[in-house]
Amino acid sequence: MGRIIFLDGTSGSGRTSIARELLDILDDGVLFHLAADGFSAMRTGRELRTERLDTTLRPTGEGRHRSIAALARVGDDIVVDHVLSEPWRLPDCPTVLPPEDVLFAGVHGPPDEPTRREPARGDRPPGFAAHQYDLVHAHGDYDLACDTGTESPRECARRIKDFLPHRPGPTAFTRFRRRHLTAGRAGREQARS
Repeated sequence: MGRIIFLDGTSGSGRTSIARELLDILDDGVLFHLAADGFSAMRTGRELRTERLDTTLRPTGEGRHRSIAALARVGDDIVVDHVLSEPWRLPDCPTVLPPEDVLFAGVHGPPDEPTRREPARGDRPPGFAAHQYDLVHAHGDYDLACDTGTESPRECARRIKDFLPHRPGPTAFTRFRRRHLTAGRAGREQARS
């Protein structure tokens, strides 16, 4: 089973920069970077109508999670940069990804930095990253947190590399899966009574 380094942060937080650094410094085995923007870029360039946005994007996101799982299953190590801004995204991940093989890292940065970078990117509406912040980090449970406001992407990548062999258990994904499954069972039992 391959390792999965899962970077979660808002648009413009530095996830992709950290992922690139990880590809440079992790030298043991084949490593893939599955970027949120790269996966979306494979979709047709046609404008999506607002009323079809969720029904179109959710299957794409679920397919992405299953692609990550498939690569890990054959032994590839993967660095994922993701934005867990939709309520279904985080619950889906630990059901398809092996929770014990995922290092879940939160990528935080100065709140004003992503907003400052938005005009230069040209592919995000103003305020997009600020809107995502509370949604992305609402769960508050990571194996490791990085702050791109106080550390460079290279320093964050080195901390992740150093942390990998010493991860305590259970992992954040394992804890989340247990909570999610327990809540689901409690809900079903309550519905029966």
